[in-house]
Amino acid sequence: MKQFTIHQGIVAPMDRENVDTDAIIPKQFLKSIQKTGFGDNLFDEWRYLDHGEPGMNPASRKPNPDFVLNQPRYARASILLARANFGCGSSREHAPWALEQYGFRCIIAPSFADIFFNNCFKNGLLPIVLSHTQVDQLFDDVYAFSGYQLTIDLERQRIVKPDGSELPFDVQPFRRYCLLGGLDDIGLTLRHADEIRAFEARRKEQFPWLFA
Repeated sequence: MKQFTIHQGIVAPMDRENVDTDAIIPKQFLKSIQKTGFGDNLFDEWRYLDHGEPGMNPASRKPNPDFVLNQPRYARASILLARANFGCGSSREHAPWALEQYGFRCIIAPSFADIFFNNCFKNGLLPIVLSHTQVDQLFDDVYAFSGYQLTIDLERQRIVKPDGSELPFDVQPFRRYCLLGGLDDIGLTLRHADEIRAFEARRKEQFPWLFA
């Protein structure tokens, strides 16, 4: 999992409430047993005018010019600004996979669906909860200035705006520790690799018939 310490990026506005996981990555793309390649189909039904299926070449498809991620001013956006209850619907982990593989590192919203919120942390995405008033102001700023960027400082738990003003945010300490260290569940386990190997060696000596 990628470490998250300080990230600066262009902000893309997703000005819709209750964006569900089927909109983030439609159900037909869940057929894949790989954990890669979902970024091309992020928001597929909104992003393209034609129907998408796994394996289609994105270059051959018809992009929707009105969709936010297809607008030149939001090209290479890596911070998504969203409305309330982002990530609702089914619990598919493919949703944060698709967002991260597209290039997003952070999502800012007034609220998130619980399972999606938890899955983000497990996949290197930082979901930040701000008040409705703060989010409204950020939407105004993003619309007013082309190429609007924010700096996300996870260690200090601050969002730094272009004028230098800051917005504080809270992240549960253990989740913050994991993101700063780039540790998913497997990474956390591998910190104890020496102890695990020592335990297995002792167990093999004590119960050799289990390893016959």
